[in-house]
Amino acid sequence: MFTLLKADTATKARRGRLVTNHGVIETPIFMPVGTQGSVKAVSPAELREVHAQIILGNTYHLFVRPGMDVMKHFGGLHQFMNWDGPILTDSGGFQVFSLAKLRKITEEGVHFQNHLDGAPCFLGPREAMEIQAALGSDIAMLFDECPPFPCERDYAADSLARTLRWAARCKEVPTPGMKFGIVQGSSYPDLRRESAEALVSIGFDGYAVGGVSVGEPEPEMMAAIEASEPYLPADRPRYAMGLGTPPQMVEMVARGVDMFDCVLPTRLARNGTAFTAQGTVNLKNSPYIYDKGPIEEGCTCEACRNFSRGYLRHLVKAEEILGLRLISLHNLHFYLNLMWRMRQEIENGTFATFRQNFVTNYRHHREV
Repeated sequence: MFTLLKADTATKARRGRLVTNHGVIETPIFMPVGTQGSVKAVSPAELREVHAQIILGNTYHLFVRPGMDVMKHFGGLHQFMNWDGPILTDSGGFQVFSLAKLRKITEEGVHFQNHLDGAPCFLGPREAMEIQAALGSDIAMLFDECPPFPCERDYAADSLARTLRWAARCKEVPTPGMKFGIVQGSSYPDLRRESAEALVSIGFDGYAVGGVSVGEPEPEMMAAIEASEPYLPADRPRYAMGLGTPPQMVEMVARGVDMFDCVLPTRLARNGTAFTAQGTVNLKNSPYIYDKGPIEEGCTCEACRNFSRGYLRHLVKAEEILGLRLISLHNLHFYLNLMWRMRQEIENGTFATFRQNFVTNYRHHREV
């Protein structure tokens, strides 16, 4: 159940609360990505320390390995990975289209060879929902096709029509938690509207905007959200899939989005890159050799409380695992703290000012 607690008057930003089988989620929220039953290099206890409220699991990857027999044996993903909070699982559709070696789309679903050993596999609406039920997902995403960018209009329209037929079949499959529909339609506003309205007429617990962050320019990404949001009900959560950088998320909140996931905090950490309110910092670079300061002044994460930029640079250069772990913790803390800050600003009626200041002060720099 989703409760809208406060709506910003100057923007479309929303402060909400989502109640799931495994706990309450305060929105706007960022969901750390635990693709294979693990948020890379971070333990569940550490996720709690950085105030993660919900994490993401990946249907495709867990289906391929360790497989559903193992997952059922352990009683689902919560027990398997020892995480007692909410879990959202994606449907596997995006991975089938981006990772599978060969694939054939039919009305029933997708026949493909998995990316590990090339074994033939099949995923359709029923299979995707049954897998998510076996995982014990608190929020299960519908099985959909994620069209590439750019995409011909005819292909986008045909793909959307099939995805909507799949959505109706997904709804029929019982799952223990909520089901979220996924708005598709590529870069065509009228298709986005058609998708949103059709999903709402079927009726789901929440709605995601999919097919974004698939290589399109940022204005296209924003346009996809703007074309979808007006047709989504105010009393359901909205989720922008696979986004994004800190300023992108602030801009998406301003456009009425409640939930986000992205691999950037942990992926960039493994390359020695840390997030700060002024932009990214590449700790591999030479100016940090003698730097005794933390990644970011005032940050309360474990890395910033205890270690210097100079030490973290040494760990990264020496390829010590502790380095990427500490930077991962910092980046997740930064993302989750940004969400906490936005919740406060919306409650206080000061979000519009915060948005302007944050986006203006944030910069991407790779030279330091």
